[in-house]
Amino acid sequence: MAEWLGKALQKLLQRFESARDLTSTLSLSLWRGTFLTTMLPKYLTKIGLAACILLVISCFLPWTYYADIDKTFTGFYSEQNSYGKPGYFLLLLTVLIFICMLVPKIWAKRTNLFLSALAVGYAIKTYILFTSCYNAYCPEKKIGIYLMFISTIMMLVCSAFPDMKLDEKKK
Repeated sequence: MAEWLGKALQKLLQRFESARDLTSTLSLSLWRGTFLTTMLPKYLTKIGLAACILLVISCFLPWTYYADIDKTFTGFYSEQNSYGKPGYFLLLLTVLIFICMLVPKIWAKRTNLFLSALAVGYAIKTYILFTSCYNAYCPEKKIGIYLMFISTIMMLVCSAFPDMKLDEKKK
């Protein structure tokens, strides 16, 4: 039995070693390389721009509902301004990120990455602040808070892989 398993494993190993020489796997790896280096950054830039627009829209949508005071909070409204107005800061960051995504300079891409990371950190803080329980009462989370959080993460991912071609300097 062990001898039969050993021969079967040898045949399987030979089959995989001979598959390295196939041109179809070479063309598949070339296609993957082309997709990852040229096509994916173009799509990610468009997805990032759409995420910026989605973040602006999510600031106007309801984020949480507090049944004890019968109020719905958004990015621009909280009862007696107790949680502030995070929508203004997120809107400012979104406009700057949107502009930096469109500018084809290396400094803009680096600034975009920094601003996107700042936006994700601020979104985490805002999510925790708006959805935290108080006095044994937990607010009801609405769609706006989820869209705000997801769109900031998408902006960070899209700014990490910019569509930029660098010039190679001749020596």
